[in-house]
Amino acid sequence: MQVTTEALTQCLSPSLSSSKTDFQSSQFSSLQSFCQLQIEFLLSKSSIEWARIVYYDPFLLTHQTITQSSQEQWFTRNFLSYINSEEWLVDFYHSFTLNEINFSHYTSSKCYICPLGYRNQKPEYILIFTREPLSLSLQQDIKQTAMILSKHLDICSECYQQKTEIQLLEQILQRAGHQLRHPLAMIGLYAENLYLKLPKGSTQEQAAIIRESIKDLDANLTELIYCGQKEKIKVTLQDLKSLISESIQGLKPLIEQKNLKVCHSETSAILAIDRLQMKQVFDNLLSNAVYFSPMSGVINCHWQIFQNEVLIWISDQGKGLSPEDIKKIFTPFYSRRPGGTGLGLTIAKKIVLDHYGSLWAQNSSEGGAQFFISLPRSTSF
Repeated sequence: MQVTTEALTQCLSPSLSSSKTDFQSSQFSSLQSFCQLQIEFLLSKSSIEWARIVYYDPFLLTHQTITQSSQEQWFTRNFLSYINSEEWLVDFYHSFTLNEINFSHYTSSKCYICPLGYRNQKPEYILIFTREPLSLSLQQDIKQTAMILSKHLDICSECYQQKTEIQLLEQILQRAGHQLRHPLAMIGLYAENLYLKLPKGSTQEQAAIIRESIKDLDANLTELIYCGQKEKIKVTLQDLKSLISESIQGLKPLIEQKNLKVCHSETSAILAIDRLQMKQVFDNLLSNAVYFSPMSGVINCHWQIFQNEVLIWISDQGKGLSPEDIKKIFTPFYSRRPGGTGLGLTIAKKIVLDHYGSLWAQNSSEGGAQFFISLPRSTSF
């Protein structure tokens, strides 16, 4: 049975909705402020008398309108109602093009529209009224503003989607943890009793292995449930080279099995990070690189130190990523590995985001997949 994101959201909605509401409120305010700044920039141009931005807000899931005029009571009420109705918007103009609209029966001013795009079956656009025809430089300013707005809206939409998926993942992990902890505790108790009652020998050793494995499972489950939560992050100064070398060493049996060569930078880089959580990120990315690498392939893991951040990239020589992979690779439950949970890269991205970094994927120019991590050199949590 396939479980959809929507169905899981409904099951977890009471606890998920409150955190989503707080996030939506803060992001709505930020997005509105950004659009307001763009309006003020346009009105700073002497010939523009009135400006409006219509955009789709992914946090409120509805279209929003911001309007500002250089003078009060500039339009009649009837004309303003007509503009608001959008009955005049009958043509589908190309994005980032400036198009004149004839409102001569209402006003002597010139009117121009510059579409940003179409979201949720409605257009997004900049609408302006001017006292005189637009100069070439002002036309370019308006088009540039439209492109900046569109890019910002794309980023906000992606941010909202990622945040929603991460919050959902947290709820799923916490619920799964509660369901698994009790049977794990019972198995651990029985294993302990067997160990104490059995005579020394191979059977007692097997009971000890079960007991220790249960402890490891419980520790990993705890780490999984709380991974990436800021109140659980324990920041210490760590050497990036040492941490990645440790991850490579842990994968050594698999690396040798496929006769792979792993090349990595030799430069030390000290970062303020949670060691266990960031190691989980490198373990996941390197494990994927090993899995998708061909026999006798090469895995590259390098980093470059900048003034305020470190850029890390890990690449393999596998088949690379499909367009669908690039679009969905960090989505919960999406996996190309047989038997994979589809949670590894989602958790990795959340950990990196909570370290105020970025994680993204693309295809290498030489073939194969390539993952990039950008981390600040010093972080205040």
